[in-house]
Amino acid sequence: MDARMIAAEALGRDPGPLTPVDSRSHHVHAGADIIVKLIPANDHNRLNREIALAEHLPPNLTPPLLASGQLNDIRYACYTRAPGTTPGMGLPNLDERTALVLAQQAIQRLNTLHAWTPPEPARQVLSEVLDHGGFTGRQALTARTENLVPPSVREGLKQIAARAPEHAQNATPVHADCHWGNWLANGTELTALLDFEWARFGDPLDDWFFLARFSGPHMHAVLDLIADTTGIPLDVLRVECEVREASHLIADLPFDPEGVLKLLEQLVAGIWWPQ
Repeated sequence: MDARMIAAEALGRDPGPLTPVDSRSHHVHAGADIIVKLIPANDHNRLNREIALAEHLPPNLTPPLLASGQLNDIRYACYTRAPGTTPGMGLPNLDERTALVLAQQAIQRLNTLHAWTPPEPARQVLSEVLDHGGFTGRQALTARTENLVPPSVREGLKQIAARAPEHAQNATPVHADCHWGNWLANGTELTALLDFEWARFGDPLDDWFFLARFSGPHMHAVLDLIADTTGIPLDVLRVECEVREASHLIADLPFDPEGVLKLLEQLVAGIWWPQ
């Protein structure tokens, strides 16, 4: 995939040097002022979803889409490059004060997304059924626990499922993948939320889970901040995050049994609760 050629064709100008960027779902290349995302046209369609949402999202939430389309067998999207770099999964090398400064801004941006009233074209995209692996309700989580998880963690996961609410709401626009690898920050200023390919109608708790869980050693401090800011009782927030982690891990179990089992063991040991 010649990212520079595709970007030049799409933008009508030389994009300058482009550097590959780590990504689990696309081929991503960064230039001085643009980001180029590429994927084979016959691969998953999540880039199409992101492109369809781009023009409708609330202002200043994510970088503007400059061009998109298909060239031969490659689907592409070119975005303005926002300033800054990703804080990274687990917020490595950040002290708690800085982590909380960024988390407070992230909560504000996510609240903007959750309060957004999408126009009809965006509503159609957000309403599409996705196999997102997230929490949908107690009955589904209980069934998946019985059928899929190893005996060593089954009883602990049953107890987590028993605490789950009967149903999850699905009426709010959520990002549904807002871990810290999908944010950009310029120093202590959060500048953008990236990668809306999993965005859907869901529950704000779907986003609060990702924000807290991937805050590394600051997880409980970020969880406290979310509770204070949103007014969700802390114990309720813990239960809701716990069931969402259980759902995502069970969905990931077939792809990495050994690694996911270790995370399930941490989960049933009570990672969401004070030790």
